[in-house]
Amino acid sequence: MAILKIAKMGHPVLRQPAEAVDDPTTPEIQALLDDMLATMIDAEGAGLAAPQVYVPKRVVIFVAPLSKDEGIEEQEDALTTLINPTIEPLSDEIELDWEGCLSVPGLHGLVPRFNHIRYSGIDQNGAPIEREATGFHARVTQHECDHLDGILYPQRMANLADLIFDSEYRHYIAAQKTEEEKA
Repeated sequence: MAILKIAKMGHPVLRQPAEAVDDPTTPEIQALLDDMLATMIDAEGAGLAAPQVYVPKRVVIFVAPLSKDEGIEEQEDALTTLINPTIEPLSDEIELDWEGCLSVPGLHGLVPRFNHIRYSGIDQNGAPIEREATGFHARVTQHECDHLDGILYPQRMANLADLIFDSEYRHYIAAQKTEEEKA
């Protein structure tokens, strides 16, 4: 496994749609998945898309809590490998929350996302995956899959005044808590 370089906002690989993967079981795709996992762990990210490591393929990995009704009771976080994904919103409910991105280092933005989705695709063995997701699970899935269409989270933001440096994020959160305590 190798730690790969992460593409930053502005690089052309992050602006273009990624290509479908014909066979996820090839040695090249398996090596890519291993390297992506090592890179995501090293960078302390919650997810990573292949275009972020300069590979324009429809491959994402992410760690998000899975619910007990998905058959995972003891494991709070689960690594998901998703190849050639599709996403379907299951409600019109949109939630605003803060996001960061390994390709947009040093910044956080307030991003609207569907709160309830269904996603499908195939895993690293070629087996089909279909899941419903809500909350953070839905958010991270949408965020990573956006990379496959050449979209970075600032492009989803309604107001760029809500794009802040990480160093100021803690001040924003502290001010927000003070306002909530007053209410």
